[in-house]
Amino acid sequence: MSEIPAPMQAKRRRLSQRHLVGEGVEIGALHHPIELSRRARVRYVDRMDATALRAHYSELADYEFVPVDIIDDGERLDTLPDESLDFLVANHFLEHAENPLGTMRRHLSKLRPGGTLFYGVPNKDFSFDRPRPLTTFEHLARDDAAGPEVSRSEHFREWTRVIERVDGAEAVEARARLLESIGYSIHFHVWDAASFADFLDRACEHLEGSFEIREFSLNDMELIAVLGRTETDAIVEPSRSRRRASRPMLNLASRLGHLRARLVAR
Repeated sequence: MSEIPAPMQAKRRRLSQRHLVGEGVEIGALHHPIELSRRARVRYVDRMDATALRAHYSELADYEFVPVDIIDDGERLDTLPDESLDFLVANHFLEHAENPLGTMRRHLSKLRPGGTLFYGVPNKDFSFDRPRPLTTFEHLARDDAAGPEVSRSEHFREWTRVIERVDGAEAVEARARLLESIGYSIHFHVWDAASFADFLDRACEHLEGSFEIREFSLNDMELIAVLGRTETDAIVEPSRSRRRASRPMLNLASRLGHLRARLVAR
């Protein structure tokens, strides 16, 4: 996303100032770092340094990038000690993660008990992913158990067919293999508001109640989830964690009604 509308930035700012305090990191901020209050101190993480990022994202040449403080794989964060952060921000990152459940597990491990994850993901209804099928939780759970390589090639084929609109089986296969070979960053996963809410609810159970959902919000073209790592001695049984995770979703149905009305009016 080259430009973020002012109302979207304003909502991100309100949520960050409400939830983010202490020392943390932001993954993949590029030219749109989240705005923080004076109570928060952040370091920036990316997979390459700022010079290499600028070359990679040539379409963003006119924008100023944040300095990269830590070069690391944002899905693993191997250079960061466990329980060393008060918060972690990853906007428009989780859809690029091959194994979102594994990524969340790693991110949670880097937080101190009570720490905060701040995730923003594209809302399929307002992105170029609109023609693509939603990612099911069963698919994500399989990738977490068996490894993302079991579905990696098909993700690239789908991207090639649907997003790049390549025709013909041989052409699709050749293009998909090329993208996979160079590690091209695609949206591996696709959510709308209802499916992302369901993903979070079921992820809480899958990850054994290791987080709670503090806030779930529709933010124009994106969906924001603010998650809190549960205290080490307060991990709850899966059935109870499911109920706890569902509480912030109680007003989602009415919001989705307004969203659908906007879509129909367009």
